Amino acid sequence: MSDEQIIALYWERSESAIVETEAAYGKYCHKIAMNILANNEDADECVNDTYARAWSSIPPERPNKLSAFLGRITRNLALHVWEKHHAEKRGGGQFNIVLSELDELLSDGSSNVERQIEAASITEALNRFLSEQSDVNRRLFVRRYWHTDKLEEIAVDLGMSVSKAKSILFRMRKNLKIHLEQEGIII
Repeated sequence: MSDEQIIALYWERSESAIVETEAAYGKYCHKIAMNILANNEDADECVNDTYARAWSSIPPERPNKLSAFLGRITRNLALHVWEKHHAEKRGGGQFNIVLSELDELLSDGSSNVERQIEAASITEALNRFLSEQSDVNRRLFVRRYWHTDKLEEIAVDLGMSVSKAKSILFRMRKNLKIHLEQEGIII
């Protein structure tokens, strides 16, 4: 079933929208949650919560790309669960590794409002940076730092060695830092 057909089911308030969403994007959403949480039960719960959020969001929202819409919901829910577990000294998965890789680019010590304003600026600058990258580099970066996929898995899918993927990501992080500084975002 196409995204447009699934979205139409949500707009009709048909419960089959959830069934079709699960058939089309269940594995995708579960993988995102597992990459962050490394716990099957928590990942399953996030995916179920994703369906509930989608149900309550569509309508009024009409996503342009259903996979991105669901992926964002799943990722945000998984991050929330991860933060809760992390506060309780639990958790794990790829997320800790990804955070350590991006640690030099993350800011701290500012207020919540300042962080939100800074996050919006960083998002815009990051989108500009990624638009200037090759398709392979962009996919590598997004899969590693958005989807938190394992480096070995990404390298195989993109037809490169793990060391080459690491090298590309290292250079991209370095160039991203320069790009952010040129845009007036001090890290």
